[in-house]
Amino acid sequence: MRLTILIFLFATLAINVALGFYWPPAWWFILLTATLLGFAIYDAFQQQHAILRNFPLIGRMRWTIEGLRPYVQQYLIESDTGGTPISRMFRAIVYQRSKNSRETVPFGTQIDTYSDGYEWIGHSLSARQVEDMEENPRVTIGGPACKQPYSSSLLNISAMSFGSLSKNAILALNKGAKKGGFSHNTGEGGLTPYHLEHGGDLVWQIGTAYFGCRTVDGNFDADLFKEKSRLPSVKMIEIKLSQGAKPGHGGILPAYKNTPEIADIRGVEPHTQVDSPARHPAFSTPLELMDFISQLRELSEGKPVGIKLALGRKSEFVAICKAMQKTGVMPDFITVDGGEGGTGAAPLEYTNSIGSPLREALAFVDDCLVGFDLRQHIKIIAAGKIITAFQIVKNLSLGADICNSARGMMLALGCVQSLSCNTNRCPTGVATQDPSLVRGLDITDKYERVYCFHHKTIHALMDILSSTGHTSPESLNRTHIFRRVDQACVKRYDEIFPIIKKGSFLGDEIPQDFKIHVQEASAESFMPYSELTDMEEKAESVT
Repeated sequence: MRLTILIFLFATLAINVALGFYWPPAWWFILLTATLLGFAIYDAFQQQHAILRNFPLIGRMRWTIEGLRPYVQQYLIESDTGGTPISRMFRAIVYQRSKNSRETVPFGTQIDTYSDGYEWIGHSLSARQVEDMEENPRVTIGGPACKQPYSSSLLNISAMSFGSLSKNAILALNKGAKKGGFSHNTGEGGLTPYHLEHGGDLVWQIGTAYFGCRTVDGNFDADLFKEKSRLPSVKMIEIKLSQGAKPGHGGILPAYKNTPEIADIRGVEPHTQVDSPARHPAFSTPLELMDFISQLRELSEGKPVGIKLALGRKSEFVAICKAMQKTGVMPDFITVDGGEGGTGAAPLEYTNSIGSPLREALAFVDDCLVGFDLRQHIKIIAAGKIITAFQIVKNLSLGADICNSARGMMLALGCVQSLSCNTNRCPTGVATQDPSLVRGLDITDKYERVYCFHHKTIHALMDILSSTGHTSPESLNRTHIFRRVDQACVKRYDEIFPIIKKGSFLGDEIPQDFKIHVQEASAESFMPYSELTDMEEKAESVT
């Protein structure tokens, strides 16, 4: 009924304009009054909304104000440091760097440096000139079994699929990566023509649904994987076990984003919601995961193969380490995704309350690899709300070798944090499949912004290192970052996350905080010994 009234109103106006005459003001007043009366009558008799039924027409103000609330909050109310998920202060630095404009701030910090949780790095009286530092430091990824190691930048594009992002966003990201010499993770949505068009370095992510290398029934297709993994642009393979925004849940592609093009790329039915499985059908134990890693490495002709996970039950990661020790097979890299990681669509509880935050997860993964004497063969990639050079420094100090950023790169593309990624109505054309909105994202302009954001952030990183007297990012460790734990205590990272002795998990020197996780872990099962034993006992009692 409401749509009919609106159509009538606009049709009447269009007819008048087309015929070249206009109604007198009184007629328009009558028409407007009749229209509002029609809405009021409809509201009074509809049964879906109690407010409209009790307060016809006036109740509509609630929805109008509620719809405007996010914009009023962001543009008129929020402070530079208080906005979420990304504060205005951090959004501003991305915009400034991506546009190659002024990136200085006046009159001192806006952060309360005496608040609990404030962190900083100590500078040095042996500071160096930034001009003397390496301009674009690289990290080589590839263990003993890797035949085609990859030289990676310290900052790369984190996993975002075509489907979650528009084709123009993918094209701009990849072209920026090509110019800047950094990598672009495809996300679990598979390889697309837009990932390949500009020839930027790709990390092909293989999720639980095996998009792009799946059989009709959704299992892994080795032949399809072999064909695509050997493409020159594909530099590394990443097996996604879980992600920070919705760990243990599997990806979600809403039906309105699942266009025929996306469905063809992924090998699914168009215009249907596609929920990726919560776990991989190709393996079910840590030992089988090692076999899968070996299989992908062989099929791809020795390219680096790694895993991505959000840390959940700690003993499960220890079980993976035990499987590495038992088989001698190791991933070339491990991407640690923090629970604060973002995504286009996730249930509220998964976004807020599941998965370990990046800092704790990163330290635990690094400690386990050191404890099992595996660290020298495996690189660690940190992902999860990484925007600035200091955030990169913190993660490198805690144990990462390189970092990935998703939301930082989206902001560089022009994202305004409208929080509409899950509606297909992204106003900047970044996270939508609506052609009328996608066209607003100009690839020629935005790829330069992606390049500039990366270039200036790496420069800022090296500037920080020069001020602390370090010669390279590899020299960073947990002794360099300080945190105000409370009003009476400041600690270094190595006091909060004690440094583990190399190989200590292989004997009787296991630190107390790790003993229970090591005892629970088995290379034969992801499930901890304690829960596995309980299940076996219950099964026996039923029998």
